[in-house]
Amino acid sequence: MTISETSPSSTIVSFGEMLIDFVPDIAGVSLAESTGFLKAPGGAPANVACAITKLGGSSAFIGKFGDDEFGHMLVDILKKNEVNTDGVCFDEHARTALAFVTLKKNGEREFMFYRNPSADMLLKESELNLGLIKQAKIFHYGSISLISEPCKSAHLAAMKAAKEAGILLSYDPNVRLPLWPSPQAARDGIKSIWNQADFIKVSDDEVQFLTQEDPDKEDNVLTLWHDNLKLLLVTDGEKGCRYFTKCFKGKVSGFSVKTVDTTGAGDAFVGALLVSIAKDTNIFRDEAKLREALTFANACGAICTTKKGAIPALPSTSNAHELMSKAK
Repeated sequence: MTISETSPSSTIVSFGEMLIDFVPDIAGVSLAESTGFLKAPGGAPANVACAITKLGGSSAFIGKFGDDEFGHMLVDILKKNEVNTDGVCFDEHARTALAFVTLKKNGEREFMFYRNPSADMLLKESELNLGLIKQAKIFHYGSISLISEPCKSAHLAAMKAAKEAGILLSYDPNVRLPLWPSPQAARDGIKSIWNQADFIKVSDDEVQFLTQEDPDKEDNVLTLWHDNLKLLLVTDGEKGCRYFTKCFKGKVSGFSVKTVDTTGAGDAFVGALLVSIAKDTNIFRDEAKLREALTFANACGAICTTKKGAIPALPSTSNAHELMSKAK
């Protein structure tokens, strides 16, 4: 599906990095002990773009790739997933980023990145497809694109263009500490654009990292609230999520599934929620509708953990409804 075939105002534009994750073919071993790796497309903003189209929504991706086999492979994956790639560009001199991901026995992950610098870090403001951004309904981004120049300036310019065009800003910081110079640099960088977002999703671990306090205590979570926010979400893994708006707050339970790999679960959740918001931007003022959308998003996140990899594990709408009906 291309943007021209659908209402331009329903498109969600996702900005940032897409890379290759090398995942050990056996879970629960260290990188050194692994004898083989499976090649999987990764990068949170790209995962979100694919999650959206898998659920019947319209998405576009903006980012830069190495003009190498991996870069072209990744852009082909976006196209196969019906993500609009008009905002994609290639760098002849830099490589596509790689990450080696260790799967622990509980399905959680550790990362080792190869980016020095990778093509995604070298996206320039002059390479932005501003026309694509300005016709979006929602502009979604993370924080990895804030780590170094020139990508940081491109990120800020893209946000500014979206804000000036009246587009909703969606932020999922996706903390990846190994990529930042220090934990404090990560906190400062992530918080530097905090007050501009219309909605923010953070995990309970990220609440702990950003506030340096207990993420289960509501007072600590609410230190992350700002007056421009329409929705603050905290994901609590299999327990579900907590939501905060100007008018109401609450919890929505998660779904119990057999977890194999948590990669992409948060992105499946975000994609599902953004599809619901793109359909109805009044959802922030209607608690019943928001709870319904969050239940659906929780189901999508849960299903994504039942298979290895992020994009291959992304659920369809019918997968999510099936899990929801089983749980009733």
